[in-house]
Amino acid sequence: MDIKGVKIEFLGHSGFLISYKDEKIYIDPYETSNNLPKADLILITHSHYDHCSMQDLEKITKDGTTIIVPPDAQSKITKVDGINMQIIEVGDELSYKDIKIGTIPAYNKRKEYHPKKEGWIGYVLKFENLIIYHAGDTDKIEEMKKLTGHGKDGNEFVALLPVSGKYVMDADEAAQAAVLIKPTLAIPMHYGSGVGTIEDALKFVELCLREGIRAEILEKLQ
Repeated sequence: MDIKGVKIEFLGHSGFLISYKDEKIYIDPYETSNNLPKADLILITHSHYDHCSMQDLEKITKDGTTIIVPPDAQSKITKVDGINMQIIEVGDELSYKDIKIGTIPAYNKRKEYHPKKEGWIGYVLKFENLIIYHAGDTDKIEEMKKLTGHGKDGNEFVALLPVSGKYVMDADEAAQAAVLIKPTLAIPMHYGSGVGTIEDALKFVELCLREGIRAEILEKLQ
C-alpha cells in the first residue's frame, strides 16, 4: 500500500516494512521471509520474543542499521553485531533523518501480560504528510486520546491496531480505539501467528466501517 510516497507492507503478526525514499524501516519483525531487504532502521515496541525476535533481526540487519528500543530490550539488542542502538522511552521524541519518531504507552489495563510499569511503547512516525501509529501490544488506553486529530490539516493518519484479544485488544475494543483516535485508515495486526485469526481482522474491519472509519486488511508480504 502506497500513501503519500510511503509504502506500507504487512509482514505478519505485528510486523511491518515501511519504505520511504531510500529508507527501509521495520517495526517488530517476526517470522519473516528470508528475502527481505536489509534494514536502515528497526523499531522495537517491547522485549517479548514475538516483537523483539533475534532470529529475525539477524536476517535483516547490516552494518550501520539503527535499532530503536525501549530499555528492557537493550540487553537483547547488544547481541546483534554492527548495529547502532538507541534507547527510547514513553514520551520521548527523536528524529531519524527527516522522519520524526514519537512514543506513547502500550499496556494492558486488566491483564498482566503488558503491565504499564514496564514502560513499553507504541510508535508515532511522522512523515511529510503522513502519520503512522503502531500501537504495540496494548489495550484501549486513555493516552490514545492524544492522537485524535492527527488526520486533519491534509495529513493522512494510519493506525496499526492489534485485534487478536487475550494479550491485546480484541476486534471490538480495537474498533473502539479507532473511533477514539479517528484515523483516516485503520489496519489490523497481531493475528495469524499463534494468536488471533483472519476472522478477528475481518470483524475489526466490519466494525470500523459501521462507524464510518476506513479500514483494510493488508495481505502478508511473502
